[in-house]
Amino acid sequence: MKKDDTTLKIILYIILFLLFGIIIISCKTESKDYIMTVSGPVQPAKIGRTLEHEHILVDFIGADSTGYFRWNRDEVIEKALPYVLAAKERGVRTLIECTPAYLGRDPYLLKELSLRTGMLFVTNTGYYGAHDNLFIPNSFYNVDEQELARLWISEFKNGIEESGIKPGFIKIAVNPADTLSPEHLKLIMAAGLTHLETGLTIASHTGPDNPAFAQINILKKLGVDPSAFVWVHAQRGTMGGIIRAAKEGTWISLDNVRARPDMKPGAPNSIEWYADKIMELKREGLLHRVLISHDSGWFDPAKPEGGTFNGYTDIFDSLVPVLIEKGMSQQEIDQILTVNPQKAFTIGVRTITNN
Repeated sequence: MKKDDTTLKIILYIILFLLFGIIIISCKTESKDYIMTVSGPVQPAKIGRTLEHEHILVDFIGADSTGYFRWNRDEVIEKALPYVLAAKERGVRTLIECTPAYLGRDPYLLKELSLRTGMLFVTNTGYYGAHDNLFIPNSFYNVDEQELARLWISEFKNGIEESGIKPGFIKIAVNPADTLSPEHLKLIMAAGLTHLETGLTIASHTGPDNPAFAQINILKKLGVDPSAFVWVHAQRGTMGGIIRAAKEGTWISLDNVRARPDMKPGAPNSIEWYADKIMELKREGLLHRVLISHDSGWFDPAKPEGGTFNGYTDIFDSLVPVLIEKGMSQQEIDQILTVNPQKAFTIGVRTITNN
């Protein structure tokens, strides 16, 4: 009997030792990487299929006149909810909401939508300089890039206003001119400084090649690697510029992907046109730098019932079938819609020396 007891104890010790070893290994291998959602940090693998450039609400009245008083959150949610749920039915797990401060950013609204849908939402810090600075507050002109960066860093560390909700990336915008204005030089400098302090990815509404490379070069001078930069609306650039930027490590964001029935197949901005660009990037071995989204939503508080609300399903219903016809595999589609957003928006400082 004593021998049996001893044998049983040995077996129990072995089991406990193995369990302890599994726990230790799990703790060591668990990634410290995270993406910041309006509900808090999550591991990158948890965000799943992601739409990386969408909007719920955008207020075009200007920085000096906008505010939460301009819309009723319940009305916005009622309008947006079926469109968000339709995206969820297509397997979307996360929506990255790109509306900046002073243009209709509302973290409370996104938090409520997250609770109602079970989806993840990511909001941002930063200022939108396009449209000749209409959406930049007057206080911007009284600070330099270091002070501006401190404002954005504070949102990352302490949350937006009193919400406690933290941004998951930096959203800025510049005019499409060949030369950046002094104001837009300040924006990209502040964004670079903010990245170096927080690790937040910089997504910049840009368009053509020249302002894109102007920003990339400024970031390089600060020591920020191009992999920390998302060239938003890169579809407005040349294919040569897109390929060059992607080879440097820049994220290429092809936005405004929408089915347009009145447009001839292959015409600029048609589904086939976007598919051809993506297939060319595949041939160049650059699918690992591609991001796509609809740039949809757009509840406008100035219009009756928010105006026309664009949905978030055309990529799945129209673009993906065309890509499959052209020979793209499901694994490659998952690379663009799932893997790439995880990598692009994982928080971590990316410098030229350590990347």
